[in-house]
Amino acid sequence: MVLVVYAHPNPESFNSAIRKTVEEYLKERGLAFEVRDLYTMGFNPILSTQDFLAFERGEVPEDIKREQELVRQANTLVFIFPMWWYSFPAILKGYIDRVFSHGFAYKEENGDVVGLLKGKRALILCTLGGSEENYQDFARCLENTFKATFEFCGIEVPLVKFFYAVPYVSDEVRKGYLEEVKLLLSKTL
Repeated sequence: MVLVVYAHPNPESFNSAIRKTVEEYLKERGLAFEVRDLYTMGFNPILSTQDFLAFERGEVPEDIKREQELVRQANTLVFIFPMWWYSFPAILKGYIDRVFSHGFAYKEENGDVVGLLKGKRALILCTLGGSEENYQDFARCLENTFKATFEFCGIEVPLVKFFYAVPYVSDEVRKGYLEEVKLLLSKTL
């Protein structure tokens, strides 16, 4: 199963077009998938004291438990989001903080961290408002951050794709980006 985690509040955004392209690609190939639209769901991104206390008692809050079960069922996770303030949107960072928790996504063993989600892959599709020339160096740092986040949990990250200057490029370029999404999926799924 493919789990699509989508983090953009505007249903008319280019991120939404990427999401629709991914959904159409998966449907056309008869692949099972689930979409988690974090804004539409009203996902609570705040890792609270109550969450920590529940984890310490070996309990998992219901909203996290649902998401963890979907992650458990998925062999591939596709993350679609814009880069805001040089990072994940807060709602997606909160999703990672809460869902990819100790005991589910990783554990400590003999002083080492062990990823518990081995055998899964994460594909990252990220939009930026700036040009490739202006963000190329930073994008490499961001790619390392994305990879480190998921590899920490044992998840392989075969794809991190940045789509640059989205608000400023022509419709033709954006259409080309969407064709590239299909091509990338065909090579990684």
